[in-house]
Amino acid sequence: MRSPNVTSLEEFCVSKIVSMPDRNANAPIRVPGVRDRRYTIRYPFAADVELIDLETGRQVSGVTSDISLGGCFVCTSKPLSMNARARMKLTRKGEVLEALVVVRIVKPRVGMGIEFFDLEASNSERLVAWTDALSHSR
Repeated sequence: MRSPNVTSLEEFCVSKIVSMPDRNANAPIRVPGVRDRRYTIRYPFAADVELIDLETGRQVSGVTSDISLGGCFVCTSKPLSMNARARMKLTRKGEVLEALVVVRIVKPRVGMGIEFFDLEASNSERLVAWTDALSHSR
């Protein structure tokens, strides 16, 4: 019996094949043409962090180790769970940046990678100013 949405066998043909290196090979796994997910440069950056999980209300504090226009890494012994959405407050030298964020990676007892997903204009401008200052200090 044929599915009403399928017109021919050609629809099931694979047009592009990506070969994966042997998992047991000593070389690092790299697929040509596949980029790292990060799209901006990270800079070493220390700021106090306060996070509030939007779903549970759980509060976490920590310190950033690096920052970029896309996010930061927060060092904390008790990170939020993967994909948790939170309100974040960064404080450095009296300046405050607030944003809505998503936890993208969790390293137990070390910290978590945070992606910024909603910044108001003033907070976005502050983030750009911080990263610009860091890029010129290198």
